[in-house]
Amino acid sequence: MLDLKPRQDELEPIEVASRDEIAALQLDRLKWSIRHAYDNVPHYRCKLDAHGAAPGDMRSLEDLGRFPFTTKQDLRDNYPFDLFAVPREQIIRIHASSGTTGRPTVVGYTRHDIEVWSDVMARSIRAAGGRAGMKVHVSYGYGLFTGGLGAHYGAERLGCTVIPVSGGMTERQVQLIRDFEPDIIMVTPSYMLAILDEFRNQGIDPRASSLKVGIFGAEPWTDAMRREIEDSFDMHAVDIYGLSEVIGPGVANECVETKDGLHVWEDHFYPEIIDPVSEQPVPDGEIGELVFTTLTKEAMPVIRYRTRDLTRLMPGTARSMRRMQKVTGRSDDMIIVRGVNVFPTQIEEQIFRCQGLSAHYQIELTRSGRLDDMKVLVEARPEGAAPEARDASSKELAHHIKSVVGISATVDVLEPDSIERSLGKAKRIVDKRPKD
Repeated sequence: MLDLKPRQDELEPIEVASRDEIAALQLDRLKWSIRHAYDNVPHYRCKLDAHGAAPGDMRSLEDLGRFPFTTKQDLRDNYPFDLFAVPREQIIRIHASSGTTGRPTVVGYTRHDIEVWSDVMARSIRAAGGRAGMKVHVSYGYGLFTGGLGAHYGAERLGCTVIPVSGGMTERQVQLIRDFEPDIIMVTPSYMLAILDEFRNQGIDPRASSLKVGIFGAEPWTDAMRREIEDSFDMHAVDIYGLSEVIGPGVANECVETKDGLHVWEDHFYPEIIDPVSEQPVPDGEIGELVFTTLTKEAMPVIRYRTRDLTRLMPGTARSMRRMQKVTGRSDDMIIVRGVNVFPTQIEEQIFRCQGLSAHYQIELTRSGRLDDMKVLVEARPEGAAPEARDASSKELAHHIKSVVGISATVDVLEPDSIERSLGKAKRIVDKRPKD
């Protein structure tokens, strides 16, 4: 893989500023953001008043804990536009979630917000190894989902050539990668595996492709999956983090020279980690739920937004800003099976230990009587598709899950290409348990 470490003079001054300089900037911006939300959003004014908190209480960074949390339900309750802090005429862009679990969450952007978003996305792509003049193949979905346009505007801001492919039509994705020879691909990690399968189906060596960097986000993924992608393509696989409620992708990004966690762009987003049960802050270094307060967002500031993502904060390395560990799961995606807490990424890690298995899997939950049962459906690799090989892989994976995760699971090893491919975020859990 190429050495894509940036020169020191390519970094923005804030990326290498002292912690005292960063903290002073954060405090000034927190004061502005909370006052902006209080003065212009009735929901925040009522919520802060009911909580006994006022903008003037924000005198130090530690005072942020005195303010109430914002949740996804707050966004749904104020659907569609009641959380906007500027007149609707100043909103130049609207994005929204899919709404598959209820009302969609809607976010708006002023022209200044779009500029900030473009800047942090450009910074993220540069941290991943991108440079002006490189070609960027964007396979994130375009439309109301923030991924496609977020990547697009950031790559253009950096000075790259954007290839706006969007998701789907995997055979065409491979053809365009061969014909246009992009340096960077931006896509969900699970769909990158589908692209990898298509390379192999066409008899094309993925290591001979032009790709140098993959910037993967929108779903949790493991370091084992990183190794699979890097080894298969001879490229860097770098993690990006974001969520539409805060701004979209570009809230944090790994630096290609270290790949040791995602540096949070703390000049625009203030991170906290809380215990998801007690809701109390935990010290840096401890695992908990990630919470964000926006520092510069005009259209829709958010105060202490509970992301439900589980991670921990760590000191900066390649940059001065703190790092967040790769997200390993979500507090609301945790499966409880017979009293054992299980995250999909734990199962994924065990799958990658089995040489005969591919990375395509689903977890199926059912209930027999009063007890929950878990079945793991996973595909065999082509070289491990013979019945006896699949049986051996099934026993191997069941053993790893029992010994490492601590739960008995039925494992069905299917033939290659048996599990439906996702065009975006992979559907890892199929819950067939009764709802009552």
